[in-house]
Amino acid sequence: MLDEWRTSVVADLQRQNILLVEDGNHGEYRPRPDEFVDRGVVFIRAADMDSGRVLFDSASKINERARQRITKGIGAPGDILLSHKGTVGKVAIVPDDAPPFVCSPQTTFWRVMNSDVLDRKFLYAFLRSSAFHAQLASRAGETDMAPYVSLTSQRGLTVFLPPINEQRAIAHILGTLDDKIELNRRMNETLESIAKAIFKSWFVDFDPVRAKAEGRDTGLPKHIDDLFPDSFVDSELGEIPKGWHVRALYDCADYINGSAFRNDDFSSDRTGLPIIKIGELKDGITGQTKFTEDLFDSKYRISNGAILFSWSGSPDTSIDTFIWTNGEGWLNQHIFKIQFKRPEEKHFVYFLLRHLKPIFIEIARNKQTTGLGHITAQDLRRLETVFPTDNIILAFNKIAAPIFQKVFSTKLEGRILQSLRDSLLPKLISGELRIKETEKFLEKQL
Repeated sequence: MLDEWRTSVVADLQRQNILLVEDGNHGEYRPRPDEFVDRGVVFIRAADMDSGRVLFDSASKINERARQRITKGIGAPGDILLSHKGTVGKVAIVPDDAPPFVCSPQTTFWRVMNSDVLDRKFLYAFLRSSAFHAQLASRAGETDMAPYVSLTSQRGLTVFLPPINEQRAIAHILGTLDDKIELNRRMNETLESIAKAIFKSWFVDFDPVRAKAEGRDTGLPKHIDDLFPDSFVDSELGEIPKGWHVRALYDCADYINGSAFRNDDFSSDRTGLPIIKIGELKDGITGQTKFTEDLFDSKYRISNGAILFSWSGSPDTSIDTFIWTNGEGWLNQHIFKIQFKRPEEKHFVYFLLRHLKPIFIEIARNKQTTGLGHITAQDLRRLETVFPTDNIILAFNKIAAPIFQKVFSTKLEGRILQSLRDSLLPKLISGELRIKETEKFLEKQL
């Protein structure tokens, strides 16, 4: 019953040893630049949180000297992390097998201390709810600096507390959707890794050509083996397979930059089509997304299946190639829409762009100012790549096209599941939708 639900202030829950909320060290105790190392204790910033996950592998690391000086923000498996400075409102849950880590001054851990009163996965769901984010938004502008919700302000927030059995049931329902979304993400990682491995073997390492040149078996079916030459020729990029050629990346496709939208283009009531910025490429359509009812040049319009390349932003987190799965929208500047010279080159060029991501990141890093970097059309003209013969591109397509289609359909399903989860979440958190009703609904959807 709703009358059994209550709300509690975080500070009160902390005094009762139900919840612990703590951020990373500020000032003299935080790590110094010379204390960051290749291997060590993970140092989690807001950029290291993505879609509910903590990106431990790509996060910065600090040495033991810095770790010993740190007195607060020392994380643990099961913590829920919240970004509270600069980028406010990212939420991620720490897995049970997480490596040792500490929070930066940008991040806070929320740690359940008494699971008989507060369920950890329910808390994770609550921190993603619109009710919680409305509280954050009301405090994020308390200073004239970048958006910031201090530790004191966080401890003044309120948490919904249904009976513990209700919490666990809500967490189970939302967790089922989260698990399916995560399964799809991992499946796509596996599929893309297969296609990337084939791409690298054929078009980067030239394994079939080297094998034939050395008189070895390529391991490929005869109809594919016959397509590859058995020798190399010199080029401006070094030795390349005979019959192949060098091509500027800029000539491999048409790169259409998005429009520079103005504030007066935005609709006040979120009507019309969404304006797709880099944030939408990573997070989908959210409450932060701008909409417009205006009509623009059709070249800026995108729909499901569009291949998009974000060429500006944080090199490590924003420079990437995406398959769009969020329906009709208008493309913002700083993102290229990729249009292929010939339809049969689509999958080759897509996996080429994916393969070149580390190079794009390095180019963007070299141009970094205030944390942002970019890739220009001139960079694409300078960046040359080896282009195979048409018959080999067609052979690659027969392998890559089904993988691409499966990745696309799985991403699309993931977006639908995410939308379903996000629509259920506020209704469950508020008690508007009861558990039995939700279970019956999900039986029809899944």
